Amino acid sequence: MSDQQTPPPFRVLPALDDENRFFWTSGEDGRLRFLRCQDCSSYIHPPLPECPSCTSRDLRPEAVSGRGEIFSYTVNHQPWDGDDKPYVIALIALPEQDGLRLTSNVVGVDVDVDIDVDQICIGRPVQVRFEHHGDVWLPVFELLASGVGR
Repeated sequence: MSDQQTPPPFRVLPALDDENRFFWTSGEDGRLRFLRCQDCSSYIHPPLPECPSCTSRDLRPEAVSGRGEIFSYTVNHQPWDGDDKPYVIALIALPEQDGLRLTSNVVGVDVDVDIDVDQICIGRPVQVRFEHHGDVWLPVFELLASGVGR
């Protein structure tokens, strides 16, 4: 019996720089992080050099729970990478702050032809996990049992 795992899907990886490195590498320890203003406590995403709420430059990466819910989603059927299997692109609302959202993929969902609304729907709770690709840990989300979100 083989211990082979399905290889991770093809991904276009972000270019790491001093402003975003913390975000794309924070999954190494399994924690999702966003910049947070140390003056007004606002989370900031995508990373910016100053807080859009108070213009402070005292920003630091801070871990969030990694839980959220599907705010919106679409199923992509375009075979961009040559793989014709559809996949879910979702906007994930995070409970730490109103309006804190992350565009990602929902993984572990079979969406071949028709999407099963019992599987995926707006408001469905999700939990982050990470796909490791070289120096990057991409945050993706798995469905949680209904009612287990926030």
